[in-house]
Amino acid sequence: MYSRRNIEFRSDDVTLRGWFYTPEEHTQPAPCIIMTHGFSALKEHYLDKFAAHFANAGLSVLVYDNRNFGESDGEPRLEVDHILQMQDMRNAVTFLQGSEFNAIVNPEKIGLWGTSFSGGVVLAVSAVDKRVACVVSQVPFVSGHHKFLSSKRPEQWEAILRKYDEDRRSREAGNPPAMMAVVTDNPDKPAIMKIPSAYSFFTSVPAWENKVTLRSVENSGGFEPISYIEQISPTPLLFIVANSDTINATKLALNAYEQAREPKDLSVIEGDHFSPYDEQFDLCVNSASRWFEKHLLGKTVTPEFRISKKENESSIVSRL
Repeated sequence: MYSRRNIEFRSDDVTLRGWFYTPEEHTQPAPCIIMTHGFSALKEHYLDKFAAHFANAGLSVLVYDNRNFGESDGEPRLEVDHILQMQDMRNAVTFLQGSEFNAIVNPEKIGLWGTSFSGGVVLAVSAVDKRVACVVSQVPFVSGHHKFLSSKRPEQWEAILRKYDEDRRSREAGNPPAMMAVVTDNPDKPAIMKIPSAYSFFTSVPAWENKVTLRSVENSGGFEPISYIEQISPTPLLFIVANSDTINATKLALNAYEQAREPKDLSVIEGDHFSPYDEQFDLCVNSASRWFEKHLLGKTVTPEFRISKKENESSIVSRL
């Protein structure tokens, strides 16, 4: 069992808010996992399920909304900025190492868990901040440049760049930022993600707003977590990849994993980008929990072999 309380902390100029989970039975400071969500998602998008599982395994957990989203402060609202998100996560590590948590958190055993866009953020943070003791990156965003190139024809780029420039001039003149829908259930309408599972996932939380600033898209296109991948070692790294991911392409994620140095491991699940939160939740949360227990709690983990039912090149064994 565990207890959960609301929590807030300062990250430079903003206050970030979320939940703090404490395992019920602990006689000494416990390792702690830092968790936040991906592109525009809120902590209510199933992060409580993951955090509860980790807390039941004997880990403390800090979950927070990214700046500009949910209960956290930050302006402009609904803007994704990977540079500031990286800084916020590093400030979360500092927060947990503060005196308030002396009796609760082991400051040398802080792990990161990220999913989708925050799966890219944890890769970058663990590469540059060696206070991080362990990291799990689930269905990770690894390359904005290649993601955009694969989804847009070359002749579209001039128009896209022109929109970015127009928005920049408009914002400089004092106008509100241009916005774009994140998901749609009508393929004829413009949106960043148009697959049905994306629409179901995001709209499952009533408080979530179906829009982000256009600059969020521009920022994401310039984010290259794969450029950090070789620097993560010797921090233990687990990749959890969906074998039919069309949001963060499976091929790109597997390529990033191959570039990572030891110690590392890989779990490939059946399904699309949103399968970890529902039909493949048990496999994903157990894989992550076993990784944290091994590298943060020092438990001996018995090898567990899981093979995808599909006989194809993505049917890779998870060796946790």
